[in-house]
Amino acid sequence: MIDVANESGTVIEDLDEHELAECARFVLDAMHVHPQAEMSVVLVDEAAMAALHERWLDLPGPTDVMSFPMDELRPGRAGAPAGPGMVGDVVLCPQVAARQAEAAGHPASQEALLLTVHGTLHLLGYDHAEPEEEREMFALQRRLLLEFLARPGAAPGGGA
Repeated sequence: MIDVANESGTVIEDLDEHELAECARFVLDAMHVHPQAEMSVVLVDEAAMAALHERWLDLPGPTDVMSFPMDELRPGRAGAPAGPGMVGDVVLCPQVAARQAEAAGHPASQEALLLTVHGTLHLLGYDHAEPEEEREMFALQRRLLLEFLARPGAAPGGGA
């Protein structure tokens, strides 16, 4: 189960909480995580994100996404899924996402989905601290986002 809570007071145009949950589930399924594995996606305002950013990473100001793994689940493989268990929490800041989307020239809804993929991969142990890790994670992130946006019956919220 994937819970989504919008505590930010912000609505992302063309995107609802259901689509964020679908995106996270899509990533977990693609990474062969047990269907009963649980996680949450929480949208927070800039003040809450800044507090989390400073508390956990000792960095000032809000950031776009943070991930808080729980059971340290790792990707499984076809026929041998990881889990079940508690994957963890992805925390997104829609205001930061909207600014990044504007700078990148795509809809805020697409940025939120990208950050959901990014945060979910972090929950599964992916990182981008080293150049090789970054290449691997960002290629996987791009592939998963494009597959999610291209799936049959995809909602229009993802933009393109």
